[in-house]
Amino acid sequence: MAHDGAVNALLQAFLFGLLLCGLSACQAPELDQEAQPNILLILIDDAGYVDFGFQGSVDLQTPHLDRLAEESVIFEQAYVSASVCSPSRAGLLTGRYQQRFGHEFNLKGNHGLPLQEKTLAEALMQQGYRTAVVGKWHLGSSPEYHPMQRGFQHFTGLLGGSRSYFPMSVENTGPQRLQRDGQFLDEEEEFTYLTDFLAAEAARIIQKPDPRPWFLYLAYTAPHTPMHPREDWYQHFQSIEVEGRRKYAAMQASLDQSIGAVLEAVKASGEADQTLVVFLNDNGGATTNHSDNGPWRGMKGSKWEGGIRVPCMMRWPNRFQGGQKIEAPISALDLFPTALAAARADPQSWQPELDGINLLPFLRDQGAKARKWEFPKRPLFWRRGPAAAVRLGDWKLIRVDDQESPLLFNLAEDPGETINLASQHQDHTENLLAALQNWEQELVEPLWDTGQYWRDNQRKKHRMDVIGREAERKLP
Repeated sequence: MAHDGAVNALLQAFLFGLLLCGLSACQAPELDQEAQPNILLILIDDAGYVDFGFQGSVDLQTPHLDRLAEESVIFEQAYVSASVCSPSRAGLLTGRYQQRFGHEFNLKGNHGLPLQEKTLAEALMQQGYRTAVVGKWHLGSSPEYHPMQRGFQHFTGLLGGSRSYFPMSVENTGPQRLQRDGQFLDEEEEFTYLTDFLAAEAARIIQKPDPRPWFLYLAYTAPHTPMHPREDWYQHFQSIEVEGRRKYAAMQASLDQSIGAVLEAVKASGEADQTLVVFLNDNGGATTNHSDNGPWRGMKGSKWEGGIRVPCMMRWPNRFQGGQKIEAPISALDLFPTALAAARADPQSWQPELDGINLLPFLRDQGAKARKWEFPKRPLFWRRGPAAAVRLGDWKLIRVDDQESPLLFNLAEDPGETINLASQHQDHTENLLAALQNWEQELVEPLWDTGQYWRDNQRKKHRMDVIGREAERKLP
């Protein structure tokens, strides 16, 4: 059948691309003569795509991140593997589609990142790194899922998904309470504002005397709800009339100031040139925090670009030039093999099931001009319950269980995903559906579900008649 032939051709092209990657890009022998860099992975929570100066914001102020952007490679089409917090983190820290091990939904009950999955911290420990996580974990609060059982030698932060930005009482012993290496903190003695405290903890770890390279996963809660701004920053943004947006602007300013303090600690250590800094957001801007996803349709929780496309940049002065803008689609799953390659490990020999690719070979001496990478196209996949999506090249398909037909978009011609081309381009529709179905055959059943309310919202979010931010915000 013609349909089968098209599918086979698609798969053969993809497999050939992987072979080429294995022979070239996924190996980095030139790194053998270079020192292992420190690795700082900064993850923020629920920010809007354009809510930074370097992304074009006109009402928010992020001078420290803007400076980092000037010194970095900016990935203009960066994607996370999920549009909500916990599964996005599960994919990031394992380098694998989280649906492969049942972590498809946000956490529920006593579940956590399945114990058979190995984390980036475990991989880097084997390469001689000291490892730490500061901030939000959200991958399980039971003892067996604790970060210090998953490759991190140090942990300061919260095990849960969100919390107040101000100190909690000592009577609170839940997963939102801050702890350091397994011991609860007296928060009123430790800090006055959470975002500032996380920066201080990160700086303390960075400046600790130790000859080993370090890996620090700095996972902020900001600007996730609750909307708790610092009072001085709140007063600074009096010109913003919408109360929620004003609070959000203040929280973003605190976040930017905090990240600036961490980068200053890296500089003060004398190791800025040999530190790989990665910055990204965990998913698109949330419906509840007054964030702005700019030109992209959809918000947190959706498969529209606004749910899965995020700001992302990378700086490593000893290895590649800043000032680059990379147009090709990349995935947060690529950061695991990239970090391992930087650490002079072979990602494929450590964990053959990795779904990402090593990005480093594409970043050497490319100059400051925007360019499209010369590597084989590869599909990127998403699924959470009844809604799934796949992108290959400029074409993107969204499939929802209760819709009669899928949605098909050409992102080069229609980046706002306004025109469904499924009926006009049946060949692309069939090929992408087949690729999605073949991927799903490799997955396992979800280990838990988050309930009918969230399943229903997934279906509603992806109707073509849900148009505009006001309508989108009604569907968390």
